[in-house]
Amino acid sequence: MISETLLFAFALVDTGAILFLLVYFVITLSDLECDYLNARQCCAKLNVWVLPKMIAHGTLTLLLLLNGHWILTFFNTPCIVWLIYEYYTVPVGNYGVYDPTEIHNRGQLKKHMRDCLVYLGYYLIFFFIYLYCMIIAMLKGDPLGGKDDEIL
Repeated sequence: MISETLLFAFALVDTGAILFLLVYFVITLSDLECDYLNARQCCAKLNVWVLPKMIAHGTLTLLLLLNGHWILTFFNTPCIVWLIYEYYTVPVGNYGVYDPTEIHNRGQLKKHMRDCLVYLGYYLIFFFIYLYCMIIAMLKGDPLGGKDDEIL
């Protein structure tokens, strides 16, 4: 569909954006834990970015599937399935995935912090995998776009 170099360049940018977003999640949750933010402010900030994170990962997984990178698609599928499950199993009446009335109950804050750190590790590993794949894809092709014609 698209060249491998462009695919993995997009994967790097996409994964880098998700990494920055996850660092923002960790900082915001730690601010809530230290009482620099109240629960309502924290959850409002985080819930805005839940759907874009899911769309970014879903787009990347779909592009990998369409370009025939089966192994990378296989390893990305459980994460997107978990993100979709997390998004659609929010109880009725809750504010979103991050709910201000329940974030301090039953260890929800620790669970959200743990999930963000696991996602951070996952995306960090895949950032370097995509970087490696992009370098390999660039080395396979002709870097200058010219042909192997003899010099006169």
